[in-house]
Amino acid sequence: MNWDQVEGKWSQVKGKAQEKWGKLTNDDVDVIAGRREHLEGKIQEAYGKSKEEAKREVDDFMNTL
Repeated sequence: MNWDQVEGKWSQVKGKAQEKWGKLTNDDVDVIAGRREHLEGKIQEAYGKSKEEAKREVDDFMNTL
């Protein structure tokens, strides 16, 4: 699945994102609205990760969908 597909199906995918990154609130996932850069930024904020780490985690997440 590519990111355009994730963005289009965000309402179905956001629950899986919250399972993976439990520190993300409902408001966080609503604000992200399928935008990859926003997801990476929220992961960085919530978990104190570097940009590269957040990007890698999102890539891994996409591969599981």
